[in-house]
Amino acid sequence: MSSINLQGKASRTFSAVAIITGTSSGVGLATAKVFLAAGCSVMGADISPAPDSIRNATGFAFTQGDLTKVEMPRALVEACQKKFGDKIDILLNVAGIMDSFASVETVTQAEYERVMAVNLNAPIWLMHEVVKVMKVHKAGAIVNVSSKAGMSGAAAGLAYTTSKHALIGATKSTAWLLKSAGIRCNAICPGMIATNMAASVDGTNNDMQSLAAVQPNHALIGNVQTGEGVMPPETVANVLLFLASDLSKDINGAVLPVDNGWSVV
Repeated sequence: MSSINLQGKASRTFSAVAIITGTSSGVGLATAKVFLAAGCSVMGADISPAPDSIRNATGFAFTQGDLTKVEMPRALVEACQKKFGDKIDILLNVAGIMDSFASVETVTQAEYERVMAVNLNAPIWLMHEVVKVMKVHKAGAIVNVSSKAGMSGAAAGLAYTTSKHALIGATKSTAWLLKSAGIRCNAICPGMIATNMAASVDGTNNDMQSLAAVQPNHALIGNVQTGEGVMPPETVANVLLFLASDLSKDINGAVLPVDNGWSVV
């Protein structure tokens, strides 16, 4: 596998090609920058345009589009191969959206389907396309970004919680069924991160009754408004770099909390 080897300056190789979703902001943008700094070639993807801070970076290419559209996963893979060659070493499913904290009583079908489409269906169908390429080369590393809400029922609303739990299931299934093909698949579960998504927790569009029910759990780790206990997105990006590198070559099917201990409660 032409992957990232971080075992020493003399032996470092940085020939990996990575597809990273959600690269227009937040964790996705931070991850793209971290991987580019490590010497990787990065194909970014987002429904929003590429930001100026990365648009013209060496080794960076970008495909704008809606990953929930049926044709987009294949188009993204083809764009990556056209730009960087046939091999794709790494897939990082970072893109995601928050829900309104609606419960099973108040959630709408439209909200539920949209959250599931972005947070679960898009990563699955992108994996579906990328593993075809990885199997040819008998190597690959996939990391899916789940959430604290993927390990708890008391961190978000029904739609987001369901999507992130299900993404962990998809991760474990992929890890087991494709391990003989040399493909690893892991998930991380970040806690509070300093991004626009975190800032939406107290938005006016939320189901305030359901939000009130999860806020005591949020208060155990930090406060989005004050920044207390909130991680910078680079923290998550560096964990993704580790899981995509050869340093984690024997880690497969893992679900790794990145939350400063929040997951223990």
